[in-house]
Amino acid sequence: MLSRIAESLFWIGRYIERSDGTARILDVHLQLLLEDPWIEEDAACRSLLAVMGSEAPVDVSLTRADVLAMLAVDRHNPASIAYSLGAARENARRAREIVSTELWESLNTTRARMPRKVAGDKVHEFFGWVRERSALAVGIIESATSRDEVWHFFTLGRSIERADMTARLLATRTLTEASGPSWTTILRSCGAYEAYLRTYRGVPSARNAAEFLLLDRLFPRSVLFAVSRAEMCLREVEPTNHRVAASDSGVRILGQMRSELEYRPIGEILDDLPGHMDSVQAATSAASEAIRQRYFPTSAAPTWVGGRA
Repeated sequence: MLSRIAESLFWIGRYIERSDGTARILDVHLQLLLEDPWIEEDAACRSLLAVMGSEAPVDVSLTRADVLAMLAVDRHNPASIAYSLGAARENARRAREIVSTELWESLNTTRARMPRKVAGDKVHEFFGWVRERSALAVGIIESATSRDEVWHFFTLGRSIERADMTARLLATRTLTEASGPSWTTILRSCGAYEAYLRTYRGVPSARNAAEFLLLDRLFPRSVLFAVSRAEMCLREVEPTNHRVAASDSGVRILGQMRSELEYRPIGEILDDLPGHMDSVQAATSAASEAIRQRYFPTSAAPTWVGGRA
C-alpha cells in the first residue's frame, strides 16, 4: 500500500474517533457547568481546555459558550469537532481510490451539514448528532471492508485515538473536584453504563467504574481493549520475523503500555488517576509518532495544539 494512502486511512480513523470522543467529553462537562451553580466556571473551562489540548485565552473570563465555540464549531481549531470532521473528509478525498463511495458520501455529508453555531437549547442534540455520524462512518467500514491493510490502518488510528480519549475523559473526572461528574455520568457518556451493570451488577463505585473503563478486556471503549487492538493491528501490518522480539518501536510502546495497565493494581492507578492518564496520553502520542516515522515518514504529522499528535 502507498504510504500516503496508509497515512490517510490512519488519520481518517483518528479524526472520526476524535470527533466522537470530544462530543462525549463536552456533553458531560458543559451540562455539568449548566446544572451546578457552585462550580467556578472560568477555572473549570480553563481546565477542560487544557485537558483537551487547546490553549485558553488570557485575561478573559471564560464561559460555557466560549468552550462550545472553541471545541465544537471552530473550524480552525485543531482540537474542535468541526476541524476533526473536516480533516476526516479531507483525508478521505486524498485516498479516494481506496475509500468506498458510501464512506466518502457519509463524510462529505457530515462536513457539509456541520453547523457554524449551536444554540444553547440545541447543544445536547448537536453532540448526539456528532456521535451518530461518527458511528455511521465506522459502521460502513466495519460492515463493508475486507480485513486487509485498509481496515488495519483505519482501526489502528481509531484504537489509538480511543485509548487517548477515554484517558482524557477519566482525567476530567477531577476537574471540578467534589462537583465533578459522577461515575454514572462518566459511564453513560462512554455508552458503558448498561455494560457495566451487566458486569458488576451494582451501583457504580469509583474503583469498579475506573477498572471497567481502564482494564475490561471485552468492552470496546476501555483503554486496555483499545491499546490491545492497536497493538494487534500494528503487528498485522508489520513485516517481521516471528523468531525475534518486536523490532517496531510502535509495537514496543503499545506493548509496554498494555503491560503497565494489566499488571499495575487498580488501587495504585486510582491514587493518582490524572497522572496515570497523562502517561497513557503520552504513550499514545509516542506510538503515533513512531508509526508516522515507520510507515509515512515523508509527511508532516497532524498535531493538536499543545503538542499532542
